[in-house]
Amino acid sequence: MSSFAKMTVAEISRYLKETVPTAAELAELSADGRVGVRRLVQSCLHRLEAQRAEKERLFALYEFERTARQAGYSYIAGVDEAGRGPLAGPVVAAAVILPQNFFAAGLKDSKKVAPRKREELYHEITTHAIAWSVGMGQVAEIDRYNILNATKLAMRRAIQSLTTKPDYVLVDALALEDLSCPQQSIIGGDRLSASIAAASIIAKVTRDRLMCELAELVPGYGFAEHKGYPTREHRQAIARLGPSPFHRRSFLLLPSEEEK
Repeated sequence: MSSFAKMTVAEISRYLKETVPTAAELAELSADGRVGVRRLVQSCLHRLEAQRAEKERLFALYEFERTARQAGYSYIAGVDEAGRGPLAGPVVAAAVILPQNFFAAGLKDSKKVAPRKREELYHEITTHAIAWSVGMGQVAEIDRYNILNATKLAMRRAIQSLTTKPDYVLVDALALEDLSCPQQSIIGGDRLSASIAAASIIAKVTRDRLMCELAELVPGYGFAEHKGYPTREHRQAIARLGPSPFHRRSFLLLPSEEEK
């Protein structure tokens, strides 16, 4: 046990941030006569409780993966997409196979994660995943086959591009034809499965980066801001400039009377 009585408040603060204190240490600090130290103890307790709750949440997020492993499967891929609703750009799908003990704080449906945190999770997932890949349904394919079929095409391409072939696939909401392994479609899978949530992060970050690149090729539409989604400003830009080569002609592009 450290001799906290000889330590300054700043030193105790640093100690609590760098280590996990024992129950005896917390008891000693809680009895410290300095108000600042007692506040540090409360802050530490709140942080430890938040970490415990997050570990429990992440453990629950692996329920589908655990069930698949118990059934004898080893390489379980989560699959999700980003970009079904925009007026421009491809639909992007990702497939991710996570290791069993991958617990990334904050992993959840990409729509519920702030952009900076998504980038952090993207780095963590791509660094530690057993395998990951992306596939796209291009604008021409969306217009030719419709967005649902282009999404499925992107998902199959992502799965086929994995360097480690999955023996089981968890898919957000959709059922995919012509897979060479069993699959499970999960409604709301990006909220319920760690692998699908990871795929949603990869797909979202990949597509957002692509839309920022397209913004430089065709300035004036605001792709870097709205990422191709049907905002009022986006529709007004289309009405003013006409559709770009990256717009989906099969979608309703022009503004309604309320958006003009």
